[in-house]
Amino acid sequence: MQDDQSTKEKVTEVIEQDIWGLIKEIWNAGFSYSIGGEDIEITVGLVVLIILAFLVTSVVLRIVRSFITSKLMEEDKMKFISVFKFIKYFVYVVVILITLSSTGVDVTILLTASAALFVGLGLALQELFQDVIGGIFIILDKSLLVGDVIEMEGRVARVFEIKLRTTRALTRDDKVMIIPNHKFISDTVYNYTQNHKTTREVVRVGVAYGSDVEKVKEVLLECAKEQKGILKKPEPFVLFEDFGDSALLFGLHFYVSDSFVDPKVKSELRFKINNMFRLNNITIPFPQRDVHMFYPKNNDDASGLTDTDDA
Repeated sequence: MQDDQSTKEKVTEVIEQDIWGLIKEIWNAGFSYSIGGEDIEITVGLVVLIILAFLVTSVVLRIVRSFITSKLMEEDKMKFISVFKFIKYFVYVVVILITLSSTGVDVTILLTASAALFVGLGLALQELFQDVIGGIFIILDKSLLVGDVIEMEGRVARVFEIKLRTTRALTRDDKVMIIPNHKFISDTVYNYTQNHKTTREVVRVGVAYGSDVEKVKEVLLECAKEQKGILKKPEPFVLFEDFGDSALLFGLHFYVSDSFVDPKVKSELRFKINNMFRLNNITIPFPQRDVHMFYPKNNDDASGLTDTDDA
C-alpha cells in the first residue's frame, strides 16, 4: 500500500512539476516592452487567447447571420449582409480589446501610445479612410444597396457586392467595375432603382415631312404593345417632340421592370419599328441640304490666272 501511495505521489509530482510546469512555461513565454513607463507583456498565452476569441467570435457571428438571413427574403438578405460586414469588423475590434484588457493589458496605454502612429497613418492613407467612411455612409443613408442599377462615368452596372473600401458592380458586357466608395460621396451617381425597379425609357425616331402623324403614333404604340419586356401598366405613350431640320421627331416612351437589360429591348423595338414603317409606307429620312451656287458675272479676274497662280 505504501508503495502504491508513493508511486501515486511521484506521478502527481511529475505531472505538476514537469508536464504542467512545462505547459505554464510555454504559456508565459514571450517578451515585454515599455510604453509610457508601463510594461506590456506579449506572451504565447495572450496570442492564443486572442486567436481563440477571434475564432469563437467568427463562429458566433456566422450563426447569428445565418439565423437572421434564413428568415429574410432574398432582396432583404443581400441588404442585411452588406450591413453585417461593417458590424462584423467593429465586433472584432471590440472583442480583441476586451480580450487584451481581461488579460491585464492596459488598453488605454496602447491607444494613447499609438495616437501619433494613427495620425501618420491617417495622412498616408487619407484616401483609404475616405473610402472606408464612404462605405459606412452608403450603408447608413441607404443611398446604394446590393442589386441597385447605377450609372457612373457613362457606364451602367448592377451592384453585387459592397465592401468596406470598394463597391463592385457588373456592367452590361459582364465586366466587373470596382468603384472606390468615396466616389459615391464626391461624384454624381445615377441610381436607376433607388425608388423602385420600374424605369421609363424612350426610343426616338424621325419621319419624313408630309407623313400621317396619327398613323405614325398608331404604329409606334402597336410596336410597343407587341414587344416583350415592356410593361402594359403604365401604358406606353408617344410624344411629338419637335420639327427637325429634315424630319418630324417622335419619342416612344415606355416602362420596363429591369433597366439593366433595356438596350436589348430597345434594339428589338427598333427592328419592329423599321419593319412596320416599311409595311405602312412611312419613310425615315436622312439629313438633306439645299446647296445654292452663285457665279459672279465678271470672270475676268479668274480667266486671267495662269497655271502657276493661286485661284
